[in-house]
Amino acid sequence: MQVAAMSGRESLEAMMRGDIAPPPMGVLMGMQLILVEEGRAVFSLTPSEQHDNPMGITHGGIAATLLDSAMGCAVQSTLPAGGGFTTLDLTVHYVATVTRGTGPVLAEGHVVHRGGRTATAEGRITRVADGRLLAHATTTCLLTLPVQARAAAEAA
Repeated sequence: MQVAAMSGRESLEAMMRGDIAPPPMGVLMGMQLILVEEGRAVFSLTPSEQHDNPMGITHGGIAATLLDSAMGCAVQSTLPAGGGFTTLDLTVHYVATVTRGTGPVLAEGHVVHRGGRTATAEGRITRVADGRLLAHATTTCLLTLPVQARAAAEAA
């Protein structure tokens, strides 16, 4: 099946199975999509030297990218075939320092609201070892839906 004919969730599941190549940016950063459900997505990443800023800690942009990806894929998982989205805003709150010593982290996003034109989502990054919260975020996404799907979503 062609990606354009797949729902958002189907395309994400195909990527997790290796049927579709992951985005080059995710490969470059070492991110891995490990779970997708309707309205929920989880990524993993282990901070390493390549993620360090000049102070020797993991650059805040890594957390922002992980959160944007997790929340965006959570939104994508709700879209029909032919649907798309773009991030309108992203607000990140950093609550703990991340370093190479932090070990593996998980970024989980879930949809709060999915309308016909916009969706909102929340995300959290936690340390795998003990579940400690490292950062949390919110986003609003602009949806581009096929005409029939938009009409159904607005009627709901």
